[in-house]
Amino acid sequence: MEYSGHERIDARSLAMHGAIAERLRAAPELLSIAFDNLRRWSGSAGRSGVYLDRWRELLALPLEELLAVIQEDSEAMRAMRQSSPFAGVLRPKERWGIYDAFAVGTRDSGGGDDLRR
Repeated sequence: MEYSGHERIDARSLAMHGAIAERLRAAPELLSIAFDNLRRWSGSAGRSGVYLDRWRELLALPLEELLAVIQEDSEAMRAMRQSSPFAGVLRPKERWGIYDAFAVGTRDSGGGDDLRR
């Protein structure tokens, strides 16, 4: 599927959070990274403070419920993922694999047959 502009960013973010959900399911202790990020960002949140407050509420959910919510393809979650506290949960290789799959010039998001070859 071809994406353009913000659609590509939203689809990539959704894929990223799918991978994050897999990591958290396998290693729930990684949730501490999200709590640490929220704590650190709180002092300089500015206008995104509302989102950080909402993330705190979501992180209080039972794990499986949280994992379902972060993977929702809804307008509300697309907005929430723009200030996601899960930075650091994925390994760099996992993160860059998703970025590569959504790079401009790829045919689809399923593995990225690069059209530039």
